[in-house]
Amino acid sequence: MSGTKIARRGNAAHRLYSVVVFVVLASLDNVAIGLVPPLYGPISGALGVPQRLLGLVTAVSFLVSAVAAVGWAYVGDRTNRKPLLMVGTLIWAAGTGGGALAQNYPTFLAAQLVAAVGLGAVGSVGFSVVTDLISPRRRGLVMSFWGLSQGVGTLAGTLTGGILGATDWRRPFLVLTVVGLAATVAYLFTYDIRRGQSEPELAEALEAGADYDYRITRADLPRILARRTNRWLILQGLTAQAAFGSLVWLPVLFAQRAEAQGYSTATAVVVGSVFATLFQLGGVLSIVGGLVGDALQRRTPSGRALVAAVGILAAVPFYLVLFFVPIRIDVPDGAGSGAVVAAVLASVVTEPTVGLSLLTAVVALALTSANSPNWFALIADVNPPEHRGTVYSLGNLVNGVGRAAGNGLVGVAFAGLRAAFPPPLNYAVGLAAFQLFFIPTGVMYWLAARTSPGDIESVHGLLHARADRL
Repeated sequence: MSGTKIARRGNAAHRLYSVVVFVVLASLDNVAIGLVPPLYGPISGALGVPQRLLGLVTAVSFLVSAVAAVGWAYVGDRTNRKPLLMVGTLIWAAGTGGGALAQNYPTFLAAQLVAAVGLGAVGSVGFSVVTDLISPRRRGLVMSFWGLSQGVGTLAGTLTGGILGATDWRRPFLVLTVVGLAATVAYLFTYDIRRGQSEPELAEALEAGADYDYRITRADLPRILARRTNRWLILQGLTAQAAFGSLVWLPVLFAQRAEAQGYSTATAVVVGSVFATLFQLGGVLSIVGGLVGDALQRRTPSGRALVAAVGILAAVPFYLVLFFVPIRIDVPDGAGSGAVVAAVLASVVTEPTVGLSLLTAVVALALTSANSPNWFALIADVNPPEHRGTVYSLGNLVNGVGRAAGNGLVGVAFAGLRAAFPPPLNYAVGLAAFQLFFIPTGVMYWLAARTSPGDIESVHGLLHARADRL
């Protein structure tokens, strides 16, 4: 019996390896998402289209990925999840490689949409798998690493695109394609994680050799949407992601500031990418948000939602300050990427305006990053195991609509504001206006804090009843 359990559950090293692979892959799909925005200028020049059409590529890709995730998640909640993740990874790697080879805008758009379909599998199915590895007491902490890996992936995409693509925009796409293929091979050696294995109510039955064989059906979909906390967790993404989606233009804002100070386009692209990467380092503090959410959740079943609500609302003033603090950029124009990066990093210490901007950005991102781990953990808390991937994907679909709207409409706003505010001020005003979408997001988390205790208790009762029947 013990040999069977080890084969099915994996030893400690195998479990750790599997977790690392899933977390790394969650970061890679966001590398793919963050790769294009820093390269809007070079790609638009090479393909002969205006930058706003490349903004449209990013916006549509967000939406396609989110729609595809619903299908991937539903199938994943019914079948073996490992093959789905491998197929999804191969699809996005193929699309990314196709983007590198594109010679015109329609081909580039098609390649990015293929990649978006594959990316939909990684987040939704991967989330379902990871929640089966985490006990409820530590969900906030571990999901902060899951969310952090995605944030780090976006930063890596921004940095990779800006540095590797400064002289050849196709290079970072080719590099990421190779990495995606390697990730697929890594999947072969992960073990199949059992559905429901992290739930205390099911632990005794599963240890005795029982299987949790409940799977989602179409009849469950109305029940999912009838759960009040699910409604707030799904809807908050519409406004939250409108704000977050606009932030992909941060590299452009700082590149425009560099150009306004007389720097060449190539140098400005590197400057914009490095500044945007530095200013998003506050996302690392999502770990704190996860820890605080875990601690408060043990005291009150409203804890996670309250932490997310306070963090989102408190961040708004800091974002507004960030976009308008003037930054003096002092880097060697025309130098290599390494020299420009070193000069930007040194300016954090030597230029007070840069240091102040960095501090403001870190605080703003630290506060909003409390959203991510507590959102992930709440979805797991208020839903049984066979519903989690689908609920996550529905939330991600609304997130995709919000992010696509934020990313696309802010580009229109920049163009409209240009008549009254010359660049880079039009970018600062547009970005500041879009951060006001965080206010209704905070209100929805407060409403979730009122409904989550009853929904959590309902899930506990359901799992206890099922454990008795296993």
